[in-house]
Amino acid sequence: MKITVVCGNGLGTSLMMEMSIKTILKDLGIEANVDHVDLGSAKGTKSDIFVGTADIAEQLVAQDVNGKIVSLSNMIDKTAMKERISAALIELGAL
Repeated sequence: MKITVVCGNGLGTSLMMEMSIKTILKDLGIEANVDHVDLGSAKGTKSDIFVGTADIAEQLVAQDVNGKIVSLSNMIDKTAMKERISAALIELGAL
């Protein structure tokens, strides 16, 4: 399982979300490779799940990335993040 967190520049926002997602996965007992990239690199990245804020998720859809896209309306709301990540993992049969 690979999860890629995407933001505009691949630096601050995606790194903060990556750390939160790693904690969530640990709580769920799921092993996954979690990494972060900038929006321009996302299209060429192979991943099961792509995570980004709502505006980034729209651009990921437009780029037709090959993976499940999880859209977050608030990148610091860990409860909503856990719900959306869990739903994606269930959909992919990993949870």
